[in-house]
Amino acid sequence: MTDAVKIPLRSEVPARDRWDLASLFAGPEEWERGLEAFKDMIPRVPGYQGSIGASSDSLLAALEFHAEFGLLDERLGYYANLRQSEDEGDAEGRGRFARYVMAATEAQAAWSWLLPAIQSLPEVLVDSCLAEPRFADYAVFLRKALRWKPHLLSDREERLLALQAESAGTPQEAFSVLTNVDLDFGSLDTASGPRPLSQSTFSSFMRDPDRDLRRRAYERFYAAYGAHKNVLAELYAGSVKLDKYRATVRRHPSSRAAALFPDDVPESVYDNLVGTVNDNLGSLHEYYALRARALGLPELRHYDVYVPFVPEARSRHSFAEAIRIVCAALAPLGEQYVSVLRAGIEGGWVDKYENKGKRSGAFSAGSYAGDPYILMNYKEDVIHDVFTLAHEGGHSMHSWYSARSNPFLSYGYTIFEAEVASTFNEQLVFRHLYDRAEDDAMRASLVNSKLDDLVGTLFRQTMFAEFEARSHAMLEAGEPLTVDALRGEYRELLEKYFGPIMALEEASDLECLRIPHFYNAFYVYKYSTGISASIALSERVLSGGAKEVEDYFAFLRSGGSRYPIESLKVAGVDMSSREPVQAACEQFARYTKELKRLLKL
Repeated sequence: MTDAVKIPLRSEVPARDRWDLASLFAGPEEWERGLEAFKDMIPRVPGYQGSIGASSDSLLAALEFHAEFGLLDERLGYYANLRQSEDEGDAEGRGRFARYVMAATEAQAAWSWLLPAIQSLPEVLVDSCLAEPRFADYAVFLRKALRWKPHLLSDREERLLALQAESAGTPQEAFSVLTNVDLDFGSLDTASGPRPLSQSTFSSFMRDPDRDLRRRAYERFYAAYGAHKNVLAELYAGSVKLDKYRATVRRHPSSRAAALFPDDVPESVYDNLVGTVNDNLGSLHEYYALRARALGLPELRHYDVYVPFVPEARSRHSFAEAIRIVCAALAPLGEQYVSVLRAGIEGGWVDKYENKGKRSGAFSAGSYAGDPYILMNYKEDVIHDVFTLAHEGGHSMHSWYSARSNPFLSYGYTIFEAEVASTFNEQLVFRHLYDRAEDDAMRASLVNSKLDDLVGTLFRQTMFAEFEARSHAMLEAGEPLTVDALRGEYRELLEKYFGPIMALEEASDLECLRIPHFYNAFYVYKYSTGISASIALSERVLSGGAKEVEDYFAFLRSGGSRYPIESLKVAGVDMSSREPVQAACEQFARYTKELKRLLKL
């Protein structure tokens, strides 16, 4: 797919370029039948409440029904969400997802008694059940449920919390609709004619060698956000308030502590990340100074930080070529991994290109019963999109191995782990392309891309993590999150991370109001820890032998059977120390020096 004069409607996208969701449901009619069956199951839930502690048979029956119920719930939710992601302006898709959320909220309320009931079971009963082979599929679930005991509420309170789940999603939903559907960015005149500006095409404009075009795209893009800055600030503030509310009612000391608790990640891991990256900001500033020299600029502007250093090495890759590159690069992981991934990408896992109303960016949606689907907005002229395919393929294969190695109630790995499997693949793609580069110009282009990726994943996400920590701390200290307060904090971080070579625009700090991940608080730090872990593991696999590869597959198969720090130790990296983050920062500094040498600057 190339830059088009017109972004196609969903109905204009060929079937070969869409994902095939039949592994979840054959179509909307079957989904509707599934939803009705799901609703019919909800009234049966309370019948297990009174008997769960009567005997091991009663407990097992409740757990088996809970798993059956959850499996249908997951299928319904994934199908509805993926259909909505295809076109967020489609009323039918939005209505389908809304009806699912209503039913799921009712179901969540109906099941709200389960964890408190498990917490109150006699220890002798739980211990005896865990010793029985027939409870093997539920052992991890039971042990993790018991860990929540200090933060669970009464049955009545848990039900009240469950009932507000639907309304609690309003800030995020409103943000998504406003930014992906309602905001109109118009189009820009270019040498080849008018080009539409959208959430997805913005990245292409920012990589265009025409600096004036980048400036105009930047100004047009942020003018749309500036026109809605107060609404966007209120939406984000509302999301932070919800985080504080949930943490308070569950007796966590802070929103951050509450967010890290489910993964059993110590807050020291978060602080180690931020502290280590801050200690290495000098190398980031050297990178930006090199970027300015390479572009022939006395200072950088915010719209200068994504354009490749080496325009003459720019290249195009069709989607088929991207598949070939990714599969060749991942050959060290063995034939099964590569053949499954290739068959999936070519056989309906991927929704490939942008269409009007489609969610921006990319993601992988792996479920227990369905294929691990991938949403892309692939562009042939953006080399990063080849890496994105490898990245999302890493997520999908992680899901594929996990679902085949664990029972339903314990197959779900954490996002902390997910970002390792995805960025690990990117490391291998880079090494594959670099080792086969024909000349220094191509090597320089690849290192440029690698550095930009590390900036975005290691440094930029850590800056986001700092902002989230600051905004939540502000609210918890009683400071209102006004648009000016949020922009002020964010501008301070922009100045710290970009360093003295950057001349920020007045609108630059509006960026804090357009990051979707901020509506899933304390999520983005996992990108930075993930890239740090994946750098360590990829070096271990590529320089090792069969044992190192098998250790990595033990991690992929681990699923939700371990907490992430433990599962990564199985793979061979200790994220409770500062060492992996420091090693990633040192790799960044080496690549910066390498690029300086290649460019003779």
